[in-house]
Formats: sequence, structure tokens, C-alpha cells
Amino acid sequence: MGKLLQRLSDVKRSGVYRVARPQEVLDATKESRLQVLPISLAGVRDKAGLLATLGRALRFPAWFGANWDALEDCLTDLSWIDAAGYVLLIEQSADLAQDDVSVFTDILASAARHWAARGMPFFAVFVAGPPNLPPLFREEAHRR
Repeated sequence: MGKLLQRLSDVKRSGVYRVARPQEVLDATKESRLQVLPISLAGVRDKAGLLATLGRALRFPAWFGANWDALEDCLTDLSWIDAAGYVLLIEQSADLAQDDVSVFTDILASAARHWAARGMPFFAVFVAGPPNLPPLFREEAHRR
């Protein structure tokens, strides 16, 4: 098992991170039981668009109420997705309003804590995401 897959399988490291490119994450998880869930936020600028996009990308159930509380409820359930852990790979988030990014990342961090407490890895990884997020790995160390 490679170092990146080990990290993504480590429940204690569950959280919200950023990477420069998605390929390393996709390569590392290819043969694993981790469920990578790609989410493109291309053209999404506001909360309504974000919630609608997430609902489609993550196949939320019909009861999803398209509000922040319902988003947290769905992210802490995910019973409709069979996996040994979850990796949300979030791309093209640059157009999203900063206030919405802040609330969204808080909800993702809460979901990560929820899943970690249940022994299940949960990672939200923003591709070229907000610079205030910690990197998932050191790029130069990963390339060696």
C-alpha cells in the first residue's frame, strides 16, 4: 500500500484538505475499497447551486432538503454508498462565494469527525482549493 493510500485509509487523519491535481488521489485509490466521489463545481457560484450539485453528485435521497442542515445530515449518513471510506474529490470551486466555501468546509470537517468517531475514513479534498486548507501531502515528498 502506498503512502497516500495509507493516509487516506487512516481514520485519524480524516478531514478537509487540498491538492494541486486530482491524479495522485485517483491513482492511490484505484485498487482500494475507498469510494472516490468526484464533484465538479464548475459554474457554481452560490449556496443553491452548491447544494443542487452535491445532491446530484452524491446521489442524495429524495428527503434531502437542500439546506445546510440537510447537507450535514446526508454527509453523515451516506448509507446508499457502499464503501470502506469516502474521498470527496472537489474540483473547480474557485467561483463559489467565500461565505459558502467557509460554511461548506465547516460541514465537511464536521462530517469527517463524525465518520472518524465511527472508524470510517472520510476525506474532502479540494483540487487547487482554498490556500487556507492543509495540503493532503507534500508534493515534493510524493514525487520521490
